[in-house]
Amino acid sequence: ATVSEPAQKCCTEHIQPFLASILEELMGPVSSGFTEVRSLFDKEVNEIIQDFQKTNDITKLKENVDQLMNLPFNSVKMEPCYLKVNLLQELLQDLKSRFKIYHIDFVIQRTQNFMQELMENAVYTFEQLFSPSHQADSAKVATSIEKVKLRVLK
Repeated sequence: ATVSEPAQKCCTEHIQPFLASILEELMGPVSSGFTEVRSLFDKEVNEIIQDFQKTNDITKLKENVDQLMNLPFNSVKMEPCYLKVNLLQELLQDLKSRFKIYHIDFVIQRTQNFMQELMENAVYTFEQLFSPSHQADSAKVATSIEKVKLRVLK
């Protein structure tokens, strides 16, 4: 009871007025990182479509879809997504001094983990919705891949 009132007053006067602007600042790099994940998935699926249109090879298509499943674990391809979130390092330094926010690396790492998880979910959903073995007409395969991609991105 003794601490409650001063703590609420402190939060109301010194923290709450800044929360909206802090959230807005932090969301820039986070949103940028997740947008990059979406773009990477889109680009990879488009490459699968283009490769299939050139070769018309169902076996190669299956290999490409299998490779897509490894995308979340491909650190080289995921790196541009992760780099977008590294901008939080600079933003959080200011917050660290003003609001005593510690463990900045943990915040960045958790955000990157969520990005990887999002990519895992996207490729898993893609695999579940698209099965090259069920495609009888190779002329419709590229269209089918595109439809599944759009569904996943939705």
